[in-house]
Amino acid sequence: MKRRDFFKTAALAGLASLFSPKSLANVVTENELTVASSPDLVAVMGGEPEVMLIRALKELGGIQKFVKKGQKVVIKPNIGWDRTPQMAANTNPQLVGALVKQCLAAGAKQVLVFDHTCDNWQKCYEASGIEAAVKAAGGKIIPGNDESMYREADLPHGVNLKKIKVHEAILDCDVWFNVPVLKHHGGPKMSISMKNMMGIVWDRGYWHRNDLHQCIADCATFHKKPVLNIVDAYRAMKSNGPQGKSESDAVMMKSLLVSHDFVAVDTAAIKMFNQIRETNLADVRYIALAEQLKVGTQHLEKLNVKRIKL
Repeated sequence: MKRRDFFKTAALAGLASLFSPKSLANVVTENELTVASSPDLVAVMGGEPEVMLIRALKELGGIQKFVKKGQKVVIKPNIGWDRTPQMAANTNPQLVGALVKQCLAAGAKQVLVFDHTCDNWQKCYEASGIEAAVKAAGGKIIPGNDESMYREADLPHGVNLKKIKVHEAILDCDVWFNVPVLKHHGGPKMSISMKNMMGIVWDRGYWHRNDLHQCIADCATFHKKPVLNIVDAYRAMKSNGPQGKSESDAVMMKSLLVSHDFVAVDTAAIKMFNQIRETNLADVRYIALAEQLKVGTQHLEKLNVKRIKL
């Protein structure tokens, strides 16, 4: 693929500025075969949620690379708000259902899905469409609304957070997937993969009183990390986050970003988001703070990144 053709297709997908021209030379594209290893980050554009997920997983070695037969799997989407899928306040239900099916096809013994919601959990699960999608796919949806469901865990590398109470589903599972939606947020500026970690813990009030950005970065040091961060950008919320006021706050992007690296995927997501709303990466302070804590890297030019236009 010629460079001018790449930028043309990337712009159509809303991703022309995902990487700079300088870093582009270090990135493997469809027709530049230089790196045999699995990509560090996959960006898929132009498809429906299930199609993009299956393609991204294929590039990463298949779902069997992450889920083994007989394992207990947890999927943690954003289901925080009593909003319909058209609002983009929550993760796309088609994506969540597709991931449940993939895990079960790989031989998972059980697939649990939950979030510590902000609105009433039952209304959130229903309005988001996620409850119905999970059940239809063969998974089990569980609540996260009671402190008794959470157990204390240490954060020895945290700065402001030294301990957190984590949902038992995360602590007791074999592997888990972090599946946030890409959206604007009035507090930390952006809600992506690291911000989505707030839904696995109990006391979020402390975070807001003690430098939210630092606490988000601290939580990302939690020892039991997701095997993948799957960022839903099928619809992205460009304004009035985290809930949105109307469907006009959502923009159809038909994109997906997948990586094991919190910092890299959030960095790439902000570069993508800049196509619909200009956002300064430095203003989303938790990303740099997490990099300082050695959670991951912002230097996408140093990674093996695969872009796919469907």
